[in-house]
Amino acid sequence: MTIKRPTLRDSNRMFGWTAANWELDVWKGVAVALLIAAASTFLSDHYGVPKMLFALLIGLSMGFLSEVPSLEPGLSFSAKTILRVGVGLLGAQLGLGQVQALGMASVGGVVTLVIATIFCGVALSFLIGRKTAFGFLSGGAVAICGASAALALASVLPQHPSRDKDTVLVVITVTVLSTVAMVMYPILFQALNYGDVQSGFLIGATIHDVAQVVGAGYSINDEVGIASTVVKMLRVAMLPLILFAVHLWFRSSQTSGKMTFPWFLLTFAFLAVMRSVIDVPESVVKFLAELSQWLMVAAISAIGVRSNLGAVLKVHPSLIFILFAETLFLLVFAIAFSKVFMD
Repeated sequence: MTIKRPTLRDSNRMFGWTAANWELDVWKGVAVALLIAAASTFLSDHYGVPKMLFALLIGLSMGFLSEVPSLEPGLSFSAKTILRVGVGLLGAQLGLGQVQALGMASVGGVVTLVIATIFCGVALSFLIGRKTAFGFLSGGAVAICGASAALALASVLPQHPSRDKDTVLVVITVTVLSTVAMVMYPILFQALNYGDVQSGFLIGATIHDVAQVVGAGYSINDEVGIASTVVKMLRVAMLPLILFAVHLWFRSSQTSGKMTFPWFLLTFAFLAVMRSVIDVPESVVKFLAELSQWLMVAAISAIGVRSNLGAVLKVHPSLIFILFAETLFLLVFAIAFSKVFMD
């Protein structure tokens, strides 16, 4: 009788791996992802460019490593399981106290903006003949928190040959757009003579990545910085709900195969609730936030290595157009909302 050796594909339902999978080949691939993450963090700290963008670009430039058989198990583990653990730990950064300073109008506006932007992405994706999954991936990244949301959404979308390539495209584009917005939006809102409350709301509601929101808000003054950060965290707080909704959407529409329940989202929800109901030491919150960031940077490093750079560069311009259109839609919708409810 032949006993089949367990592999990463023979994963358990919860996290996609078992203790028997922890072999030398897994650690080799994970070490590569962590090394790229460390280099990206170093470069980000010294040059001010988002570490996820560095990680993705370095990973893409080292795509030849994906052809090394001994590295594939660890790279696959990093791109899937480590990503999911990182998403789960994001919950420690959220709490109900972060939205108490917002009025009901602002809360309702943010929720509406997020949902409308996601459906804008789905509609545009449908119009150009792309799968709905790309609409959710791009729309969610623009609507919620940029690269982090793109990675989180990729972890609950169904398996598809183009998923990693689409994720790479979305991460690169939203990071570039967010960086441009960080510079241009404060100038735009001040030119329109918006006050601190409106400027803070608009910056927090329209810029993709958290770091760029903080940079743009505090470039005006501390009050705008605080307000924009609170609004941004409300957008981030919608991430678990959107992830559950996307998972249910594709599970109900899938005609073959199975989609396992994303248990890591329970970790996200549990940590968010604990942050709200008990006084979690700030040192613990900071540690979990940094750990989450490290894991997600390692995951995007592995995705970059496993992606085909040539295929990414050959993407149809319409996909990039969708991301630009979603960003413009979010900006115009947010300005219109602030004019009606905040003037």
